[in-house]
Amino acid sequence: MSKILIIEDEEAIADLEKDYLELSGFEVEIENRGDVGLRRALEGEYDLFILDLMLPEMDGFEICKEIRNHKNTPIIMVSAKKDDIDKIRGLGLGADDYMTKPFSPSELVARVKAHMARYDRLVGSNSQKNDIIEIRGIKIDKTARRVWVNGEEKNFTTKEFDLLTFLAENPNHVFTKEELFSEIWDMESVGDIATVTVHIKKIREKIETNTAKPQYIETIWGVGYRFKI
Repeated sequence: MSKILIIEDEEAIADLEKDYLELSGFEVEIENRGDVGLRRALEGEYDLFILDLMLPEMDGFEICKEIRNHKNTPIIMVSAKKDDIDKIRGLGLGADDYMTKPFSPSELVARVKAHMARYDRLVGSNSQKNDIIEIRGIKIDKTARRVWVNGEEKNFTTKEFDLLTFLAENPNHVFTKEELFSEIWDMESVGDIATVTVHIKKIREKIETNTAKPQYIETIWGVGYRFKI
């Protein structure tokens, strides 16, 4: 359940906002003092702030500025002040919206939903998950180009990483040395297919407990190699 903090000194207005938001499924807390509201906003976990402009001890402009210095959580500023200069200042300090009192509680709820949906989309688009391959004791992070064997990170050269990843992405498929050389080295054909054998040996030294009896990269005599699962 999404959690909202209302910082509003007019209790009747705060209670009305709270009632409408709770009917829409939100968890709502109220704080009447500006300084205490700021502390709660910074210390607590909230999904949106509704912030009155005129507050005791600390005004909404200052609170908005401080919240925005620490968090990207949506802020809707509300005020009886209708002057454009106040709206411009509030939005300039980082508020996502500015509503002038009196307003419809239903409109407030609609704006709350819109801002939270937009924020969720932005957060979702920025939080790309790393592409991970996990096969038994091996974990390959393709995005970060890192490899762990039984929880211990191992260092791989660029081509060693590319070769291991390609085999792990195609488990139980037998590839000839020529196919692997073409896939990994492609036009960088400095050397020959013996390069594949050398790299397989180096990879095994890093991932296998016993290189004489490999558990991961298996030699198929007369053909090539396969990653065994």
